[in-house]
Amino acid sequence: MSEPKIVLITGAAGGIGSATVRRFSQAGWKVIGVDRREFEEDFPSDGLFILADISKPQDISAIYDQASAFSPYLNAVVNNAAVQISKPIVETSIEEWDMVMASNLRSAFLGAKFAHPLLVKAGGGAIVNVSSVHAVATSVNVAAYAASKGGMLALTRAMAIEFAPDNIRVNAVLPGAVDTAMLRDGMNRGQHGGASMQERLENLARKTVNGRIGQPQEIANTIFFLAGEQSSFMTGQALIVDGGATARLSTE
Repeated sequence: MSEPKIVLITGAAGGIGSATVRRFSQAGWKVIGVDRREFEEDFPSDGLFILADISKPQDISAIYDQASAFSPYLNAVVNNAAVQISKPIVETSIEEWDMVMASNLRSAFLGAKFAHPLLVKAGGGAIVNVSSVHAVATSVNVAAYAASKGGMLALTRAMAIEFAPDNIRVNAVLPGAVDTAMLRDGMNRGQHGGASMQERLENLARKTVNGRIGQPQEIANTIFFLAGEQSSFMTGQALIVDGGATARLSTE
């Protein structure tokens, strides 16, 4: 009997994260989930949930200590956890900027350092960094978030080059508007108009080519694709999943 495949997913309790946990579990993978919030549903019984804050270096070290005790190897790592500060640049404090960078970008760098030996023990594997369309086209009052997600693309390319000799592929997925708590929180910036949340969501949906907002499971499917053998000749790439939003000129 072959060894089970193991994936570690950060931000596992969020909208995209929990959908990704379900997608891997349904495919027979054992899941190690990480989040600073409790998992609201029942976490897969054959997996491991770790309550930790990936913005803290000591927590990341402890996460991988627990992960290696659970399994001596990893087949994939999904760096999904993120925070967003919705403020103008001139009102963003140094502490807020640093917190966003620590949570969104430094955590992926440190996670790669700790994950690398576990991926090597599996004979290779995949890292999937969850970036954002804000890395390539952004809007008002999310400068720290956009910068962290842009940095993640450069880090993805660097990881892909350095880890290729170890048969470790590294790619990024860039979600557009996906119906999550983070999206709904960000709708209060007023950039989409509308008196109610539903009106704002409908206004946003009309700006995509598909005419709708994405669902978390659609991003989870893309993450699963990038983590598995279906994408075996892909590395160092940024895959945009945004309903066509970035395909349309803003001047239309």
